[in-house]
Amino acid sequence: MKPATTVLSPYLKFGCVSSRLFYSRLKVLYSQVKSYTKPPVSLEGQLLWREFFYTVGYGTPNFDRMVGSPICKQIPWKDDEDLLAAWRDGHTGYPWIDAAMVQLRKWGWMHHLARHAVACFLTRGDMFVHWEKGRDVFDRLLIDDDWSINNGNWLWLSASAFFAQYHRIYSPITFGQKYDPEGKFVKYFLPVLQDIPKQYIYAPWKAPDEVQKNANCIIGKDYPYPIVDHVVANKACRECMAAAYQLNKDATGKPTAEQLDLLKVKFGQSGNFNVIRNSKSSPSVKRQRQSKLTEYK
Repeated sequence: MKPATTVLSPYLKFGCVSSRLFYSRLKVLYSQVKSYTKPPVSLEGQLLWREFFYTVGYGTPNFDRMVGSPICKQIPWKDDEDLLAAWRDGHTGYPWIDAAMVQLRKWGWMHHLARHAVACFLTRGDMFVHWEKGRDVFDRLLIDDDWSINNGNWLWLSASAFFAQYHRIYSPITFGQKYDPEGKFVKYFLPVLQDIPKQYIYAPWKAPDEVQKNANCIIGKDYPYPIVDHVVANKACRECMAAAYQLNKDATGKPTAEQLDLLKVKFGQSGNFNVIRNSKSSPSVKRQRQSKLTEYK
C-alpha cells in the first residue's frame, strides 16, 4: 500500500517544495551516480511535463474545455450522469477501476498509471463520457489537483489533444493483472472482494456460483456486474473516435455542433454502448478471446 513514487506532487502544487530547488537537487544527485533514468519517465522528465502543461495552459484560450479550444478535438462525448456516477463512486463492476476510484475518494491521491487507466475507461476506452466531467471529479477530490496539469492530462488521456493514438487503451482487466497479480490493491480498497480467488479478482463475474458463495460475494448483489462489456464498448468507442477524428480533419479542426450531433445519432449515443445494468448477463468470454484490441498491458 506504500506509494511507488515520491508523492511530492501536493507539496509542489501548494508551493511547499520549490520546483527549482527540486530540479537543482536532482541535478546534484545525477552528478553523483553513473546511470539514471532519462526523461520523459524520470523525475526530471516529470518536472518537464509539469512545466510543459503550465506553458500550454497559460498560452491556450479555453484550455479547460472542448468548445472554443484551438488545440482540442471536437468529439461527440456522451453526457450520461448514471455512467459518470458509477465511475466516480467505484461501482463500474471492474475491480481495478473501482479500487482506484475508491482510493481517490479515501486518500485524495492515486498512482499516475491508475489515473491513466480510470481516465481512459471513462472517456475513449469504455464509457465515452466527456473528459470535462472526469476532470471535474479529479478537481474536487485530488489533493494535488493543479489546473494546468489536470486539464492537460485529461486532454491527453481522452486523445483530445497531445496524444492521438486513440486505439491504444488501458485494459480494465489485464492492466491490473500485470502490476498486482495477487489483487492486494483491489482487496484493500474493495473488501467485499477479499475472499475472491486471485484468478477471478479482476473479473469476478467469471467466478462460478459456488466460488462466489464461498467468498460471500455474489456478483449482482454484493458487487455489481460490469456496467459495460469492455470488448463491445471499446469497439464502439474506437469507431466513434475514428469518425470524430475524420470529421475534425475534414472540417480543419472546426466541426459544427450540428455535425457533432449527426455523429451522435449515427453511433446511437442515446444508448449506452451495451450497458449491462442490474443484469446477470456478463461480458462475452468468446468475444474477449477473439478481440484484437491494442491494449496497454
